[in-house]
Amino acid sequence: MTARVLALAVPVFALSWWAACYLIGRDPARGALARAAAAVTAYAIGVAAWAVWPDSRLAQILLCVPALFWAGAAVALLPRNLPERRQIDVGWLVLSAFFLAMVVALPSAGRLVALAPLVGGLVLIWRFRDQVQPHMLPAALAVVAGLYALGLVVLLLPIDLGSPMLVIAAIGVDLMMLAFLMAVADALDVGERLRPDLIRSITAAVVATVAVGLPAIFTIRAADSAVVTLLQFVLVGLVMTGVGLSGRLRRLLDRLGLRGDDRLRQDRGALLLLAEALPRHRQRHRLIATRQEDFLRFTRQALDNYRHLGRLMRSPLTDLPAVDKRLAGATVEQAPVRALELRAVLAESIDRLRPAGAFATSDEWRHYNALHFCVVLGLNPYGRRRPKTDGLDREARQALDWMRRYVPRRTLRRWQAEGASIVARRLWDELTNADPRWLTRARAS
Repeated sequence: MTARVLALAVPVFALSWWAACYLIGRDPARGALARAAAAVTAYAIGVAAWAVWPDSRLAQILLCVPALFWAGAAVALLPRNLPERRQIDVGWLVLSAFFLAMVVALPSAGRLVALAPLVGGLVLIWRFRDQVQPHMLPAALAVVAGLYALGLVVLLLPIDLGSPMLVIAAIGVDLMMLAFLMAVADALDVGERLRPDLIRSITAAVVATVAVGLPAIFTIRAADSAVVTLLQFVLVGLVMTGVGLSGRLRRLLDRLGLRGDDRLRQDRGALLLLAEALPRHRQRHRLIATRQEDFLRFTRQALDNYRHLGRLMRSPLTDLPAVDKRLAGATVEQAPVRALELRAVLAESIDRLRPAGAFATSDEWRHYNALHFCVVLGLNPYGRRRPKTDGLDREARQALDWMRRYVPRRTLRRWQAEGASIVARRLWDELTNADPRWLTRARAS
């Protein structure tokens, strides 16, 4: 293996692995981030495979796999209220499995069929481009995908443009752009800042790449062994995992190392969540410029994250005037406290959905029951194990049994979405009526 190939393969692998871990670290529950991370991970493993076994069947397959996950990331950006959204997701899974089998079975040139689902995903997101944020995202994804497809064509067809590793590195730039675009879309969707957190993480990634990558290159050159080469790539991957998932790994180490001290572990956990939230929380003055549709989306997301304190800390709604009123006279206004007060504001808003009288399961109670018992109390009537009712009052036990027996999962989700929209509109109306700056902004939008 030449020094030039190693000088490209190791840093390209390192930065790609970091990018995948960074996307997962932002929020593994968000489909677009998870699928983009899978695409970049497959590429990184493909780079390592190509460095060990150049132009091998395995390396070619791995470099084609990102196209399938890229298509899934594009599909995940489609509007959530699209009626065909679930069918499109299922169709992507089925087609990805089918085309993956074709990529494995076909010869080198035939593996370009992996681009077909990517084209389909881009066509879908372009069709709904007016509902995607930012508006330039579909066009940017199309351009980057075109460059990736061009690189794949040069790599798999008998076209000689110099060292294949240069082409692979160019493909890596395209996939890094994909990761960046997915991070931008996610930050805008949830109302978070991206730049401070991204700069901090990428700085650590570059430092780690230099610190670990150079010794890895020299070790591979000196040993000239496939086993040693693979082990060095594994070592670099572990280091970059620590950089990209630093916060989650620290919390995991606390659970392992501080098992006997629950109070210390909880205090450190709160501080770690605060450290992650600070660079991602939007500037306070930007909340007043929020559009109504964005505010409604942020409210629904806050309800989805009601029991996840770390995500509530990053919510722009922690700067609501209602939260400020609850903190009037308080000596501490740190992010965890504001997140707890936001949770209290949301709980009060849900309580106002409760009809008068004793608990019932009639139609007028559906929104309150869906939000209070499943969001505020965190009950899951559809769990594999029978929910524990210890400590629950009579109403909660009745509601849990009623949902489990008579309310389908899809119906409950619809009630939750409808109730969240009602809560969001009421909070927005309170803001526009209470603060003239909000009213001016609402009329302008």
